[in-house]
Amino acid sequence: MSWNPALDPEIPIGDAVDAIETVIAPRARDLGGFEVRRALPSAARQMVGPFIFFDQIGPVEFLSGQRGIDIRPHPHIGLATVTYLLQGRLHHRDSLGTDQWIEPGAVNWMNAGYGITHSERTDGAVRETGQTLGGIQTWVALPEELEEGQAAFEHVGAEALPVLEGEGKTVRLVLGDAWGARAPLDLPSEMFYADARLAPDAQLPLPDNHEDRGVYVLQGEVTVAGETYEAGRMLVFRPGDRISLKAGGQGARLMVLGGATMGGPRYIWWNFVASSRDKIEAAKEAWRAGDWAHGRFRLPPEDDRDFIPAPER
Repeated sequence: MSWNPALDPEIPIGDAVDAIETVIAPRARDLGGFEVRRALPSAARQMVGPFIFFDQIGPVEFLSGQRGIDIRPHPHIGLATVTYLLQGRLHHRDSLGTDQWIEPGAVNWMNAGYGITHSERTDGAVRETGQTLGGIQTWVALPEELEEGQAAFEHVGAEALPVLEGEGKTVRLVLGDAWGARAPLDLPSEMFYADARLAPDAQLPLPDNHEDRGVYVLQGEVTVAGETYEAGRMLVFRPGDRISLKAGGQGARLMVLGGATMGGPRYIWWNFVASSRDKIEAAKEAWRAGDWAHGRFRLPPEDDRDFIPAPER
C-alpha cells in the first residue's frame, strides 16, 4: 500500500507541545531469566484506549542450550492478549488446543473472555540453537458486555497485515484502522496498533480518527515541538490535536496505539482484568480450586504437567 499523501506531516510548534498529556518511563520487571519494561498500567495512566498493559520484552540473548523463556500455564479473564515479536520465536499453547509458533511481524490475538489458560515457551530446536528474543506484549481490556464471552484465538501472519510505505517511513498496521488502512482481525472495540519504522528526520502524523493515542519509542528518538524523547518512553497525547512526530538523526522505531476511551476503569489482579471486583474474586477461586476437568479453567492439552499457582495476596 502507498502512504496516504493527504496526511499533513507538519510538526506542532509553540504551545502545541502541550498536546503531550503524559510521558511514561517504564518500570523494569524481572520475570525470571529475562527482563521486561512495563509502561502500562502506570501510576500516571491506566489505559490508552482499551490498551491496559504494555510490556517490552528484551531484547534478550539466549545461548545454545540455555533454558530460555518458560512461562508455565496461567489463566486470563476479561482481556485479549496481543503478542507481537520483533526478534526470535515464541511457542504459544492454550486451553483451546492452540499450538502456534509466533514469529516477527505476525500477531497473536487471544481473547480470554470468561477464561482461558496458556503457556509461552522457547523450547524444542530454538532452545538447542539459541536465539535473541524481543517483542511487545499488550493486553486489551474487553467491553463490559464481552468480558464473560467465549474464549478465542487468532493468528495473522506478517504477510497478511497492511504495510504503508513512503516518505521515509514504513508502517505495519497490526490491529484496527488508521491512515486509511484496516488490519484483518475483527475486534471487540475501536482501536489501532502499529509498528512504525522511520528513516532519519522522517515525519509520522498520528491518526486523527481515534480519541486516545500513544506512542512507545522502541529505538532511536523522536521530536515533538522541539522536545526530544528517547527510546524507552511512552508518550500519551491529548485527544483531538493534530500531532506529528519527527525521527532523530539515527531514525526511530515506534509502536503506535490507541482507540476509544473505555467506558470506565478496570480492576486488575495478577492476570485478570474486569469491570468489577466480584468477577476478579470469582476467577481467583476458580483457579485456586484446580478442577481442570470440570471447572472454569482447563490446562493446555499439550502442556498440562505444571501450572503457575495464584499469588497469595
